[in-house]
Amino acid sequence: MKDEQRPLPPLTQAEGEFIDRYLAVIDSLARVNPTRAEHTYAALRAAQTLVREAEALRDALITMHTRGETEVFSSTLLRAIRELDGARRVQRLAIPEEGR
Repeated sequence: MKDEQRPLPPLTQAEGEFIDRYLAVIDSLARVNPTRAEHTYAALRAAQTLVREAEALRDALITMHTRGETEVFSSTLLRAIRELDGARRVQRLAIPEEGR
């Protein structure tokens, strides 16, 4: 049976941007992970992207704060991260155990 994707929880535009930028940072950081990188040039490009994505994440949080969105609703954002395959993406940051 195929897993059905549930709809994302309702998010403000700024919260959506926050989640998108957070996951982009995770993806870029995973590409820089020295236990997974194969070439320095690819890791360098990922590091450059990481800087841009971190700035975009900061900007999303500034937007939220400026608009008066002063609280982070962790449970709602966690649901969104899970629906966007965040758990698998974060696993790419891990250092593999010895012998694997």
